[in-house]
Amino acid sequence: MLNVHRIAAALLASLALMASAQTQTPTQAPTQAPPAKQSNEEQTTSLMRGQDYNGPKVATPVGLDGKPELTGFWRPLREPGKPGGNLGKDEPNFILPFNEVGKRALIYAQNHTADPEAQCILGGIPRHNGSGLPFEILHTPARLAMTYNYNTHRLVSIDPTLKQADKLEPLYFGHSIARWEGDTLVIETRGLKDSASDRIWLDENGNPTSNQTQVIERWTRPDYHHLRLEMTVTDLKYYTRPFTFKRTWVRADEGLGQKEYACNEANLSGELIGPGAGVIGPDGNRGFGYNEPLPAIPPGPEAYETKD
Repeated sequence: MLNVHRIAAALLASLALMASAQTQTPTQAPTQAPPAKQSNEEQTTSLMRGQDYNGPKVATPVGLDGKPELTGFWRPLREPGKPGGNLGKDEPNFILPFNEVGKRALIYAQNHTADPEAQCILGGIPRHNGSGLPFEILHTPARLAMTYNYNTHRLVSIDPTLKQADKLEPLYFGHSIARWEGDTLVIETRGLKDSASDRIWLDENGNPTSNQTQVIERWTRPDYHHLRLEMTVTDLKYYTRPFTFKRTWVRADEGLGQKEYACNEANLSGELIGPGAGVIGPDGNRGFGYNEPLPAIPPGPEAYETKD
């Protein structure tokens, strides 16, 4: 009989703990006005060009482990005067601190490597963190899943006891392990592919990345509607020093999330894609520019030639 009472008491304690934890995480999103009906094109543009949330501040949701929960569908926010997709956006003239080897690697990438994502090749890390596209996070106390367009996903284990192996197989997303530092989720990534031998770019502008690259991501969620990243990239094979990239995303409206996206299904002429990222303007943007509308009809190669 004594054992029965002990079991019952333990069950009640467990249920109370679960109820307490669940009250910390909102079961429903804060009430918002329903978004105006948009066409598919307008919705796509709206998602790619996220509008900041200006309503009352809502507290950060907390998971069963007492840590901020990062789950959500996140839209990128633009920074006025800063290029998009360029990890050098905070560097002088928007140019990364290349060493001489890195300058040669950049020339090689621009003249010999077609955009890997345009060929449905994984963008990897750190490129996806600089992308202009929204992405989704599914977060549990033990694991983080990030899903992107191009049928791409990334899985990260959250465990402070994990250590990086001495020898790592080069991968597009490398080998990532995560730990908490207070309310900041820190992800360390090593074992990445190299632009000199593999079809991978550091960012949208075709900057190179090497097999020596190490990436430290520091993710925070200051409130319900915002997600922030401070990312430090160290690659002394191609760059003279580490550099840092920061950005913010806004949570998309309820009911929005990743849709089916088959990159290779529509990529019928991938072999015709030319090398490089095209012309990079003085504003640090690739092609037609971050703030310019895309033309209704894709132009020919002459549109990207340097104008005297």
